Amino acid sequence: MSVQLNRREFGKASGLALAAAVLPVHGQAQVAKPPHRILKSTKFGMFGEKLPIAEKFKVMQEIGYDGVELNSPGGVNKDEALAASQETGFPIHGVVDSIHWGTRLSSPDKATRAKGLEGLKTAIRDTSKVGGSAVLLVPGAVRDAKNENPQQVWDRSVEQIHLAIPLAARMGIHILIENVWNGFLYDPKGDDNQTADQLAKYLDEINSPWVGSYFDIGNHQRFGKPAEWIRTLGKRIVKLDVKDWGKSNGFCKIGDGDVDWPDVRKALGEIGFTGWSTAEVGGGDRERIKEIHDRMDKYLLGKG
Repeated sequence: MSVQLNRREFGKASGLALAAAVLPVHGQAQVAKPPHRILKSTKFGMFGEKLPIAEKFKVMQEIGYDGVELNSPGGVNKDEALAASQETGFPIHGVVDSIHWGTRLSSPDKATRAKGLEGLKTAIRDTSKVGGSAVLLVPGAVRDAKNENPQQVWDRSVEQIHLAIPLAARMGIHILIENVWNGFLYDPKGDDNQTADQLAKYLDEINSPWVGSYFDIGNHQRFGKPAEWIRTLGKRIVKLDVKDWGKSNGFCKIGDGDVDWPDVRKALGEIGFTGWSTAEVGGGDRERIKEIHDRMDKYLLGKG
């Protein structure tokens, strides 16, 4: 008998399948644990060809991606995206808060913070609509010593995130904090041996099962060692962004920078990471999208 799952059932089934891959069979505790399953995705906007949404999904599926991530507020029509996802069986695993830089939760202006909160709530609702599981959020940015300094960014963003948690919990959506070049939770003038201790402390102060880390592997290569950040953050990491950075070439193709990919793979294994990884690099046509997929396979997953 053929059974068709709806989007929410599909997401649950996918999660159960992942869990089954890492849980030992009862009575077989001595059996070697299989490798962790890391799912591959791109940001939808990276695929630059002018095609209908469903056609883009089919191409990405054929290349070997497991899913895709959208933007919200704005971006592609979410009803059309959901229809394309259902038609192709290609999951949308979440969205990126598209206004978090310009309409910051850390803004010194109360009205701007309120708009930022509404943007986050819109992203949570849109994620739920398309069957995703999380919203990527940049919580703020250090802009000046008087009005938007590290402590103010900390306090204001924590306050606003707490206001969004009830909605996130009700809809079953994670709010995931991305580590970015925003001058927050690291020293932008510091050396390249900084740790993830401040980020871990920030997440722990929020203290919610609905808030975690969307760890970007390449973003802080300039300031620290990604594998050590992974070890420090541990189970706080729910999803991964995948990129590379090098002293001689800045942000670059995955594998062309200074990220120690073997150590990253080792660290991910040590923390038992299972879940979504999404490339966030320069996109292009389907040949470029396939190259990105193949580089994820080679450097993130150690294939080939």
